[in-house]
Amino acid sequence: IAIEAGFTGKIEFTSNQIKSFDAVIATGSDNSSRYFGYYFGKYPNIIRKNRNGVAIIKGDETDQDLEALADDIFQYYGLGCRNVSKIFVPNDYDFNPLLDILSEQKTIIENNKYFNNYEYNKAIFLVNSREHFDAGTVLLVEEEKIASPVSVLNFEYYKEENVLRNHLILDADKIQCVVSNSDSIPDKVAFGKSQQPELWDYADGVDTVEFLLGLAE
Repeated sequence: IAIEAGFTGKIEFTSNQIKSFDAVIATGSDNSSRYFGYYFGKYPNIIRKNRNGVAIIKGDETDQDLEALADDIFQYYGLGCRNVSKIFVPNDYDFNPLLDILSEQKTIIENNKYFNNYEYNKAIFLVNSREHFDAGTVLLVEEEKIASPVSVLNFEYYKEENVLRNHLILDADKIQCVVSNSDSIPDKVAFGKSQQPELWDYADGVDTVEFLLGLAE
């Protein structure tokens, strides 16, 4: 409203029970989405669940590509739905160039809450003797899950890119964007651009404007 006075009277903040509405747009976790679905399922709705960004690394990336990928990982402390929380790497991938780039992102460790998460997850890995890479700013661990804790970057090896592509299709409902420089990946996002969506890059692929316009029909 401070930016656009035309919204005066059209936006209301409340902590009370919401009543007298025509449609619902709700954003939350996989768990909260079940409650949203229960309470608002009979109304026109967009109910968003957990999603994350993933990146596909081929092994021929330049330092500039990896520096841009670091932005995709670290911006907003990795809390955004478009942040890269998992990378897919070739079976013979050399992690050293990536670890060197990630280790340079020292400012993120200066945030106490992020650093506490980093120390906690590192302790868990050490106590459980779980193999991992420690970049000093983020922990890399082999993990099938797409979502990762704060300060942790999951990775998974792949052998054939076409098999990986089919795997991503099966997990499409968990993925917000795919960061890659591979020509074979449809709708890919360039390194460093995961947090710079276009106007038409609607969350979860649902056209919010079309949804709202449809309410008036």
